[in-house]
Amino acid sequence: MAMQWSGATEPRESRPLARCLIDLADTPDDAAGVQAQLVTVALLVADRVEATDYASITTPGVGGYTTVAASSELARTVDEAQYDSDAGPCLDSVDTGTPVAVPDIRTAMRWPGFREQALAMGLRASLSIPLFAGSGTTLAALNLYGRDHTSMGVLIDAVLSVFDDRNGDEPLPPALDDGGRELVAGLVEAHAIRATIQRAIGVTMGRENCTAEQAYRRLRASAAAAGATLRETATGLLAERR
Repeated sequence: MAMQWSGATEPRESRPLARCLIDLADTPDDAAGVQAQLVTVALLVADRVEATDYASITTPGVGGYTTVAASSELARTVDEAQYDSDAGPCLDSVDTGTPVAVPDIRTAMRWPGFREQALAMGLRASLSIPLFAGSGTTLAALNLYGRDHTSMGVLIDAVLSVFDDRNGDEPLPPALDDGGRELVAGLVEAHAIRATIQRAIGVTMGRENCTAEQAYRRLRASAAAAGATLRETATGLLAERR
């Protein structure tokens, strides 16, 4: 991945946010604990990432978008302004599976409902990050809202680099706080897990002449039968192929 993180070898309990993102990427989409993991991510981001004053999680559904977790009612209110107008960075992030950054909310003319509500709440910058579980399909957006656009700008640049392989292995900016580094570390490792699982799905598709969804379900069934994680099963499958 694009960014390096010097704390990647720290114990599991010392970086709960990173661990939660990593575990989510290795969890089947339909597992009972996925929604609880999403709630935990939102609360940990708000607690541990200094640049972020508020955080929430947006998920799509049959009846539209829903905020399934929020660190405060303020975050929920800003989310709902986007749902009401059917436009906003959190919706775009879910729909495209890419991060959507708003370094300066005053310039967000394309989303007037979001812009007016966010500014009224004293927010100055936001970042929506797509989240995924084992299948690799975007299942939610993690929304970060901040009052300080300078510190949010540093965080935005670091997170966007995780999604941009063209940047190479650049060090994290010194101005990024420890919580921001933990967030980036979790995203980097989650993407590595997704890449491994997707490679295994591709191998299964070619070997068994099936669709990506069928290949994922077979990988999931194999993992369950072996009492292993999706990553462990995918890694074993790739090792057999080699």
